Order: sequence, then C-alpha cells, then structure tokens
Amino acid sequence: MPKTSKELPLEPLNPSLNSVQQSMTNHLIYSVGKDPITATDRDWFFTIANVVRERLIERWMATMRRYYVEDAKRVYYLSMEFLIGRSLMNSVLNIGFEDEVRKACSEAGIDLSIVKDMEFDAALGNGGLGRLAACFLDSMATMGIPGYGMGIRYEYGMFHQKIEDGWQVEHPDNWLRYGNPWEFPRPEVLYPVKFHGRVAQFIDEHGNSHFHWTDTDDVMAMAYDTPIPGYGLDTVNNMRLWSAKASRDFDLKYFNEGNYIRAVEDKNQSENLSKVLYPDDTTDMGKELRLKQQYFFVSASLQDILFRFQKHHHGFDELPNKVAIQLNDTHPAIAIPELMRLLVDLHHLKWDHAWDITTRTFSYTNHTLMPEALETWLVSLFESVLPRHLQIIYEINQRFLTNVMHHFPGDSELLKRMSIIEETRGRRVRMAHLAIVGSHHVNGVAQLHSELMKTTIFADFDRVYPGKLTNITNGITPRLWLNQANPGLTQLITSRIGKDWITDLSQLKHLKKLSDDKKFQAEFRAVKRANKERLAALVMNKLGIVIDPDSLFDVQVKRIHEYKRQLLNLLHVITLYNRIRSNPELDVVPRTVIIAGKAAPGYATAKLIIKLANSIADIVNNDPAVRGLLKLVFIPNYDVTTASEIVPAADLSQQISTAGTEASGTGNMKLALNGALTIGTLDGANIEIMQEVGEDNIFIFGLNTREVAELKSSGYNAWSYYQTNNELKWALDMIGSGYFSPDRADRFQSIVRNLTQGGDQYLLLADYAAYVAAQERVDALYRDREQWTRRAIFNVAGMGKFSSDRTISDYAAKIWGAKPVLD
Repeated sequence: MPKTSKELPLEPLNPSLNSVQQSMTNHLIYSVGKDPITATDRDWFFTIANVVRERLIERWMATMRRYYVEDAKRVYYLSMEFLIGRSLMNSVLNIGFEDEVRKACSEAGIDLSIVKDMEFDAALGNGGLGRLAACFLDSMATMGIPGYGMGIRYEYGMFHQKIEDGWQVEHPDNWLRYGNPWEFPRPEVLYPVKFHGRVAQFIDEHGNSHFHWTDTDDVMAMAYDTPIPGYGLDTVNNMRLWSAKASRDFDLKYFNEGNYIRAVEDKNQSENLSKVLYPDDTTDMGKELRLKQQYFFVSASLQDILFRFQKHHHGFDELPNKVAIQLNDTHPAIAIPELMRLLVDLHHLKWDHAWDITTRTFSYTNHTLMPEALETWLVSLFESVLPRHLQIIYEINQRFLTNVMHHFPGDSELLKRMSIIEETRGRRVRMAHLAIVGSHHVNGVAQLHSELMKTTIFADFDRVYPGKLTNITNGITPRLWLNQANPGLTQLITSRIGKDWITDLSQLKHLKKLSDDKKFQAEFRAVKRANKERLAALVMNKLGIVIDPDSLFDVQVKRIHEYKRQLLNLLHVITLYNRIRSNPELDVVPRTVIIAGKAAPGYATAKLIIKLANSIADIVNNDPAVRGLLKLVFIPNYDVTTASEIVPAADLSQQISTAGTEASGTGNMKLALNGALTIGTLDGANIEIMQEVGEDNIFIFGLNTREVAELKSSGYNAWSYYQTNNELKWALDMIGSGYFSPDRADRFQSIVRNLTQGGDQYLLLADYAAYVAAQERVDALYRDREQWTRRAIFNVAGMGKFSSDRTISDYAAKIWGAKPVLD
C-alpha cells in the first residue's frame, strides 16, 4: 500500500500538534476514515482538501450573508462550460494558506507535490470559452463582486485524449470517480424542468389569453455548489452546477414483474442530460440531447434566480436593478424566452412589462465571427422539445420585425436578414439573433472582433440598435496563469516590484525599467531554463522523447481546428526538416516544436491533422540526418494542468489563425504573460497585445482582415501559390505522396487536395511565405540571447491590460451595473 507520510498520532486533540496538522489528523480519521499507517496519496489529498475546505466555508458563509444584508446586485454568469481545472493549490494560494499547508505536510512527511497531483482536473469545458468563464469567476471573487457561475455538473467532462498509433482516441473523463471534495450537494434545491408536451390556450373572464404547457416529460435539476475563493480577500463566491435527476427512481410495477431494464429506463434517460459534456450532435438524437442540456440548466438557473429574488422583493420591477444575467455565447440564449415564459405564463405579467424586464436583465457575449459557427436549431426540433418557447420566440420575432419595418419601411431583405427565424436552409431558430434582440448589451471580446461584428455578421443589428454592440477585451487570471503556474517567475517579479501585481496586473509595467538590467536578465533566463527543464522531464516521462532545454521551445497549444492553422505550423516543420537534410552544414537554431490540443470527436479533418503531426514527428525525431536540431512533440490530453506545465516553458507562442477568424484568443495572453514572444497574424487580441508590448517585441506576419476579404473576393487561387513556391510544393508533395505515411501512401492526400484544389478556406498557402520569413526573424533574434530576453521581459511588462480583473471591471461598469461588496 503506497504511503507518503510517517505515522501520525491517532489522538485527534493532541495539543503538541499545530492547528493545521491537528486538522489534518482529524480529517484523515473522521472524514476520510483512514489510519495514517495505511493512508495513500489520494487519502492525503482528500484530507488536505477537507482542511482547506473548512476554511473556505467560513469565508463563503460570511460572503453570502454580506450579500443578503447589502441587498447587492448579483451577477449570474450562465455558461455551458466552466473549465475549472484543479482547485487545491488555487484555493490554498488564494486564501493565503500555502505556508501553513506546506509546513504541516513537511512535518507529517507528506510530499505535497505528489499529493496535489492526485486531484483530477474538473474538465467541464472544451477550451477557451470554459476557461474564460473560470477566470471570470476568479476575478469576480477577487474583486468582491457578487458573482455566481451557473452551469451543468457533467458526470463525464471533456474526453480524456490518448494517442494510439498517432491517432486521437477518446476515452471517458470520469473526473468524479473518487468523488469531488469541493462540491456541496443540495438535494433540497430541486427544480422541475419540462420537455415536450403540448400548449393549451384559454381565455379568462376579461378576454385575456393564457397559455398552459401541459402533458410534459419532467426532469428534476438538483444543485451542487462549489466555493470560488478570491485572492487576498475573505470573499468566496459560488458556482452552482445542475445535475439531472429522474422525477422517480424506477417503476415498481415493471420491477415486480422482473423487467428490471424497463423499470429504470425513465431514470436513465432523464439523467443522461447531465452525463456528458457536448454529446456528439451529428445525429438527430445528439442534437436533441444538446438542446435539452441547454434548456435544462437555463430553466433550473432562472427558477433559482427568481426564487432567491422573490425572498426579499415583491413583484419583479426591481429585477433588472438587482440581477444581471450574462449569456456566455448562444448556448444559454434560450434563457430569454424562458424568462418570458416564467413572467407571463406563471406570474401573469403583461407581455410588454415582462419584455421590458427581460431585456434590461440579459446581456450577451459573442465568441465567433464565422457565420457557420453561429448556433441555429431546426424549428421542427424546437416544436417537439420546447413547444411553448417556440411560440414565445415567434411572438418576439413578430414584434421585433414590426419595429424594424416601422423604422426601415420597404426593406424586405433587411427583415429576412434580421429575422430570428431563418427560412433559407429549412426553417431554423437563429440563437444569436434571439440573444441580440433580448439583451441590453452585446459585446465582442477583442477590439478587432467587436468592430467586425458591427461591419460584417451583425451590421444590420448595429444599424437598428446603435450603441448596443460594444467591446470588452478578454483577459486571464494572473493568480492561476502566473502566480500558481510559474512560481519561479512570480518570486522574481515580486522580489523587484512587490506583490501588488497579483491583483493589479498593470504593476507589471515597472518591469520595463529592468529590461536592460543584466542581473535581472540572467535571473529571468534562469527561471525560463528551469521551466524548460521541467517540461523536458515531463515529455521524457510521458512520451519517452528527449528534448533539449537549450533549443527554442516553439509552442502551439489550443483546440485543433482548421482555422487555428496547426497545418501551417506543420508545413514550416517540414520546411525546416528539408533544409536541414539538404544542407548538412546549415547553421540553424535548434528548435523543439510543441503542439497540444483536442479535436472534436466528430471532426474528421482535425483528427487527421493530429495523425499527421504524430506521423511527421515519427520521421523527423528519428532521422539521424536531422542531428537533433529539430524535434516535434505532440503532448496528449491538453487540459488546464497540462497548460500550466507547458506555458511557463514556452519561448515562442504561435497565434497564427487566419485574420478575422479568432474572436480573441486567451492562450496568446497566457504565453506572453510567462515571457514567450508571439508569432502571429493581425487577428483577435494579437493586435492589442502588439499595441501593449510594442511592434518590435512581437513577430507579425500575413494578410490582415481587409487583405483576406480582398483576396477572397478577387478569386483566391491556392494552386498558383503551390506551383510558384518550391519549398511549399516540396512540403505538400511529401505529405501527399506518403513520405510521412509509408504504410498507406494516400492517407493524407485529402489534406493536400483541400489546400491546393479545395479552396484553402483559411488561406494557409497565401500566408506560408510570410510565415516562414517571420520564423527566420525568430531564429535571428533567438541567437542574440540578451535581446531575446529583453523583448521577453517587455512582453511580461506589457500584459497588464489582459488581466481578467480589468475585463470584469469593464463588465461591471459598462454592462452589469454591479459594485463590489467588501467586508
């Protein structure tokens, strides 16, 4: 039986033990139920988690009490995803408990570095959207803003990615296998959620129409609460996740007849709603389940919000003054007709009154510029699953279009473009249009993104609702992405400018004056070197690949998608490989290219890109002609913990999406904050990063959004780029001919066809030459150790704007009207 401690005394009240060690002893025995002699690493994790948890609870209760006493305006952040990651060290650091925990563990002979790795990542998100939500919860708590995260308690999170024979293979992410010490089940907080059925209409004695949604299939939503601690304050906010429970456990009649499967059939179907994050929606059943998931958590959340509001307020007139609901993308947009249903059907408000309350309560964050990524649902599916909501959406749409017609008479094409109901591809509900019409503010997440919203996909709405569309640039929490992830750099920065930067990231600007300080540069390089050694050890341990910490660590870590252009990165790897093989005397900068990310299970092209990356790595890493000058590594199962290991070690940050496709990006911020230089296009937040760190401290290349539009409109000919650039043609021919797939020569031909003959939707070939040239500038600078370090320091110093604290401050002031409530 593994054991990490010396024997602790069994007496729970031994006065010779300090309070933390005493608390550990008590929790090991009475909460975990283990003797110290037999305790495993996981037992000690749960023990320490319980010690931390009890300190969170005291602050949590005091915070909730404070909000009630102040009758504070509350912010409810509705999101399908919360990519929280691990909570132990985040909580320990945020409540200032690290020294005590480390001392108690040391005295007990417990290796905290081993024990903390027993925690599973709460991977309740797919990528940037969910991690952004988690960063926002951290910032709201740190700033004392009454903020609540509302989502789904998925039994299985984002799949666990394994690489088998170079292919991504998805395995269930059973993150709750050993339990979750941070959550508090609330079996008394239970709300019915309805599906299907029919809508009965009746007229009252005053001639008013009323609607009753009846004969429904009901599921119960049960709350699970997780405390979210702020940094350096006593504020602990709440994340409430909903789990689906059957309205009855099993049918006793079928059970008594011996039909055990039928007896629990309804229970299993009901509880499938919160089983898996993002079920495969390529099938009709998958689409229905996903729509049901969205409505499930929205309905439970709104019932809960109204219940809490009504405990202290009469009527609903004050709701917009006491409640702000933020829709994180369109997934929770069904909340708009749901609130109307609750106000009109259940609480009998007049339509206009209810609509005024609704539109002053909701705001919506848009996360995509790509029309094909904007969520729509078939009207027929809505009619089956949520018949009353479809009626309400029709009514919202009719009133909205009437208003547009009055202001812009005679423009029938405008009405078609703006309608919530799309008629061109089969009748579909446009959820983004619904979210815009039903919200008082709509924000983009980077300056470029917000401007493009106004001039492209939502130009009509900006014309009809001037001032409604605005910008709030995304940010990241420095507590996780620097203070926790990079303790070496944290200590170095704090030793020079103090620790106020942890809650005021603009303080990093004071590092600029140290950029030419030789001693500080040497210490900065030493921190980076130590982080690279740690990552090299991890890669060796997990993958058996030796990488050189002295090489340039060239990192691209993000969801695998064609628009993020991992393929462009791979084309450069092949180009470097060909140059090294062709010229044994070539003086090149040793480079380790690191890629990580998951492909959606149903996204065949993205999964093929992963296979290609691993196939290229197999050839390049084992070719003696390369002489160790180039390595390619694909690190599997990219999650928050893995990101925390990769990001501090990066020298170069690849942010190379086609201009105009990435809304913001937050990986660019995390990497720059940890001293990586960015190579990127003028896309998303890259532009604002360039403005903050200086054009000399970033490698910008490629077409801008105007040039992309002009090239596409003039008739982009990818084949001509292929034919006229010898290195590009060489790389693509190697992919297509089977050089990297000798067991099956045609495996990657579809990738080459898509790029050369299939339109090259994301303009990889058009940007290839500029990208290679930018990488040559990277090599030239990396040879100058002092200049590279100076520019890396400038990147760290320029990241003050990109704190999620600044982002939340902007939301609170410009959109929510929420203020901090401090002790």
